Amino acid sequence: MIRGIRGAIDVRENSAQAILEATRRLLLALREANGFRLEDVSSAYFTATPDLTAEFPARAARELGWNHVPLLCAQEIAVPNALPRVIRVLLNVETALPPDRIAHAYLGAAQCLRPDLQGKRP
Repeated sequence: MIRGIRGAIDVRENSAQAILEATRRLLLALREANGFRLEDVSSAYFTATPDLTAEFPARAARELGWNHVPLLCAQEIAVPNALPRVIRVLLNVETALPPDRIAHAYLGAAQCLRPDLQGKRP
């Protein structure tokens, strides 16, 4: 079964290094929380808020060895008063986990995007 796994993280500044570090941290947290293998990942869709332009988040995935995973980056909708400097990801992963056992990860200031998930660990 293919399941969607979501996550988001705030980035300290608009620099390539900060974007890559935050994206790596997010991907590793999602992998650890859900126990998937790289070959289980069907695709990954990243978005970045309009204030993050220094690097593609997908580059961090490539640097982690995600060389055979289709990756796509896009700009997040510029909603007024939205949390700034945020990278979001939707992973499509083959897993036997039921939907209520999927662990989505909202890290740092991005925790406010999904307060309903805070403190919930499958």
